[in-house]
Amino acid sequence: MARKHHYKRRKGNEYEIDVTTFLNLMVVLIPFLLITAVFSRLTIVELDLPSNASGPVVQQESFRVEVIVREPGIEISNGKSIIATVPKKDDEYDLEALSEMMVALKQEYPDIDTASVLMEPFIPYDYLIQVMDIVRTVEVPTEVENEYQLYALFTEISVGEAP
Repeated sequence: MARKHHYKRRKGNEYEIDVTTFLNLMVVLIPFLLITAVFSRLTIVELDLPSNASGPVVQQESFRVEVIVREPGIEISNGKSIIATVPKKDDEYDLEALSEMMVALKQEYPDIDTASVLMEPFIPYDYLIQVMDIVRTVEVPTEVENEYQLYALFTEISVGEAP
């Protein structure tokens, strides 16, 4: 004789969803995300980008720093002619020499705060960031070992494509 199994079928879906664990997670996660969002705004660097809109004619400064990153090396210009060139060493840009030249230019022109960083199209983006950091600030060692003090050089930076 075969036995038949009889299963009781439930009438309708009588499941309850427990959301307390999810709510506990949200209570912790939302303040954390809000706090980190505030800190991420501090790392934004404001840049002046060239625009096509014509505005009032601004009196031209007597000196303008332009750092042009090219494939063979870095050129430093005053807007009209090339002042100095920093050739590559071992297929890498010599950023220390660039830093020394930026310090010398700042000592020669202490009132100038604007600079332009111009790059050729196929140069990696990482070099743009490194050159911008060198043009903006310089690290000077302090009396304490392994500590450096940052000094501002040319803080108002414009970015563009090299001619």
